[in-house]
Amino acid sequence: MRLRPFHSFAPAALILFASGPASAHHAMGGKTPTTFAEGMLSGLGHPVIGIDHLVFLIAVGVVVAVCGLSFVLPVAFIVAMAIGVAAHVNGISIPASEFVVALTVLAAGLLLVREHKPSTAVWAALFTVAGFFHGYAFGEAISGAERAPLSAYLVGLIIIQSALILGIAWLTRRIQLSGVTPRLIGAAVGGVGIAVVMAQIVPAG
Repeated sequence: MRLRPFHSFAPAALILFASGPASAHHAMGGKTPTTFAEGMLSGLGHPVIGIDHLVFLIAVGVVVAVCGLSFVLPVAFIVAMAIGVAAHVNGISIPASEFVVALTVLAAGLLLVREHKPSTAVWAALFTVAGFFHGYAFGEAISGAERAPLSAYLVGLIIIQSALILGIAWLTRRIQLSGVTPRLIGAAVGGVGIAVVMAQIVPAG
C-alpha cells in the first residue's frame, strides 16, 4: 500500500497546531484601538489569535478546494462578517453569539467528515450565518472606537481573512487532497468545535 505524502496532511497539522493555547482572544489585550494603526493591527490579529475564528477560516479554505466551490461563497462569508461587525458596533444585542460561533466551527467539522459532502446551498447558508456571528464577535473589540480605527479594523479583518481562506484553498488544491484526508481535517475541525462549545457551556474554574 502506497503511503500518502506527508504534505497532504498539512492543513490538518495546521489545525492541530492552532488548537494550542492562544495568547488572548483580543489583539489589543482588551484595549479599544484609538488610532488607525492600532485598528489595523487589531483587525489583522483578531482572527488569528482566536482559535475558533482561525479554525473556521481554515475549514472554509479546505471546503472551497475539496468541494470545488465558487469563490463567491467566501465573499459571502466576508460580507456577512462585515455586517456582523456593524451590528455590534451599532449596539444591536444578540445573546449567546460566542456560543453560536462555537457551533459554526463544530458544524463545519461535522459536514467535512461526511463522506458525501452537502450541497453548495448548505455551505452557503453555513458561511453566511457563520460570517455574521464571527463578525459580531469581532465587533466587541472595536465597539466604541472612533471612525478611523474602526475603518482600519474592518479593513484588517477583510485582508487577513481573505488571505487565509484563499491561501488555504490554494494550498489544498495544490497538494490535491483526496480520499480520507479531508475527513481527517473535518475531524480536527470538529474536535476544536467541541472544545470551544464546551468552553462556552462549562465556566472556567
